[in-house]
Amino acid sequence: MATESPLHEVHRKLGALFTDFAGWNMPVRYSSELAEHKAVREAAGIFDLSHMAEIEVTGKQAADVLDYALVGNLSAVKVGRARYSMLCDATGGILDDLVVYRLEDEKFLVVANAGNAAVVADALAERVAGFDAVVTNRSAEVALIAVQGPRATDIVGAVTDADLPELKYYASVQANVKGPLSEKHSVLLARTGYTGEDGFELYVPAAEAPAVWQILTEAGEPHGLLPAGLACRDTLRLEAGMPLYGNELSVELSPFQAGLGRVVKFEKAGDFVGKAELAKRAETDEARVLVGLKGAGRRAPRHGYQVLNDGAEVGEVTSGALSPTLGYPIAMAYLTPELNEPGTKLSVDIRGKIEPVEVVALPFYKREGIK
Repeated sequence: MATESPLHEVHRKLGALFTDFAGWNMPVRYSSELAEHKAVREAAGIFDLSHMAEIEVTGKQAADVLDYALVGNLSAVKVGRARYSMLCDATGGILDDLVVYRLEDEKFLVVANAGNAAVVADALAERVAGFDAVVTNRSAEVALIAVQGPRATDIVGAVTDADLPELKYYASVQANVKGPLSEKHSVLLARTGYTGEDGFELYVPAAEAPAVWQILTEAGEPHGLLPAGLACRDTLRLEAGMPLYGNELSVELSPFQAGLGRVVKFEKAGDFVGKAELAKRAETDEARVLVGLKGAGRRAPRHGYQVLNDGAEVGEVTSGALSPTLGYPIAMAYLTPELNEPGTKLSVDIRGKIEPVEVVALPFYKREGIK
């Protein structure tokens, strides 16, 4: 039986259509994914991301554990900041991509993808052996609500005591969400996001999630806030050129094959899981580049479709959809470097019909003012 979010009743009353996602019963859409997508691009959307895993690492050697367990240099992260990193196996294959928050000198929060929650929790529990640190899976205790879009600052700022203009991208702060009856809900407020828009994530005690959702919804009503499901979250992240585990990332790929070798920090002190093999793979893995593909018409390339060059297969689509923002089909695919030049003409086999595509730079969409 699928796990239900602490916000399940809220979604049901909103008329959500549910789907089974990584063992969770989550809202895929409410009204229409196009309307929800448009709201995030033009106003704001509110998402339930409670299916994500939250794993706490605490203790004197918490930073050392994460330096050993992950490929990044987490001990260099300052309190209040966050870093994108990866958990790899001994062969250098990607087990998951993660966001790690440093909450205190000796306290970190690792946020993992829902489908890999058990893998990450088990790997960290195993890799903590011999270190003066404790790994605690907090996933069942924490709900995660995100507000994304150009009006997100207005909405969240109206109900929190955090100084949002001072909160940088990939940073977090403890804050209170204030309700209409002067009640306060203590949350971890972060500014990361997975839509290509500005926005915030609120890590909330599970029992308080419905109240916090309601407060944010009421604050967002005059700004055009809509509840948004997993369907539009996928098209939003695709437009923003952001990788998805299971599509662009997998245990069969190393960070170098995924074009994300920059997250592997060989220069950090000490050993880390997969270091020796990753050092070899940095030199020997086939060079591939994740590129954008722009199509014509209305037929969108999908995950697994063949990319062709003069009839010969040269790659496979990792993600694809008809872009609601741009109005034409878009996709991502791994190609060899000689084919990654924007303007390169290729084609995709879409259910037996060969459709032309053009290589374009990622991301497909970039909000105004982003650096």
